[in-house]
Amino acid sequence: MPTAPKTPRAGSTGAPVGVIASRDNKWLKEFRMALRGGLATESGAVGVEGPRLVEEALRSACPIRAVLFSESGERHHPRLAQYLDRPEVSIPVLHTTDRLFEGIADTEHPQGVAALVAPRTFTFEELLRSPANSGEECGSALILVLVGVQDPGNVGTIIRTAAAFGASAAITAASGQSGTASPFNPKALRASAGAALHLPVLAGQTAAAAVEQLRGAGIHVMASSSRESADFDQPLLTPWQVNWCQPVALLIGNEGQGLPEEIERSADARIRIPMSSSVESLNAAAAAAVLFYEAARQRSG
Repeated sequence: MPTAPKTPRAGSTGAPVGVIASRDNKWLKEFRMALRGGLATESGAVGVEGPRLVEEALRSACPIRAVLFSESGERHHPRLAQYLDRPEVSIPVLHTTDRLFEGIADTEHPQGVAALVAPRTFTFEELLRSPANSGEECGSALILVLVGVQDPGNVGTIIRTAAAFGASAAITAASGQSGTASPFNPKALRASAGAALHLPVLAGQTAAAAVEQLRGAGIHVMASSSRESADFDQPLLTPWQVNWCQPVALLIGNEGQGLPEEIERSADARIRIPMSSSVESLNAAAAAAVLFYEAARQRSG
């Protein structure tokens, strides 16, 4: 794999030998698709950009396909050296020019370092066997279920919040025509500060199937709700009326419509956050923060 020599020599293009100098290079095409295109590559890799996110990727258990530095981005190599410069590590370390790096980056002012990362995949059974569900602090699972949350920034923010307050896993699900944005989209990964690379995530479920599997596994399914209607069989609880020390899955719905009514009805209980009468509802990320904070408060007590 091309790497920059300690004392570069000029090649026929004027660029140092070992530095990728063509925008048609296969590695740059893969980085461009993952970062600017926001798509998984043929190898299943997604893109992370910036020294902090690249470090989180290297610290995670996710396989790393390659790390790319620009000329100015080399200043971040010392920060990442402990992960890249070990004899047992065989991650390709690539180099390109600042100009070409700007052409593949997703951010307006790129910092000159990026990585291709293969997110881990989980089955539902593996999700329940996650080390985070091993029995510490209340001894039970706390699972985030995103249903039709379409904005990648919201998905990343909610996953970061859930992880910060002790969630053991996350499920991204669709309902009807509303799918949930990928937690591995570049914008979502930035919003999660890399939390999606550490938290076990199961993607591609339908909401109905996820609820059925969770209830079958003995997990109490709680639906966040903004509906005041009494025409539901389930109890309507405040966050502090929920026993968060039992195995719980919390459903968070679409930014505008919330959870579909049929999904709310399939839950064991509904949760509504009491608010001033002048405010109709909180946005999805703010509601998730309130609910997961209460879960953490009870579990740490």
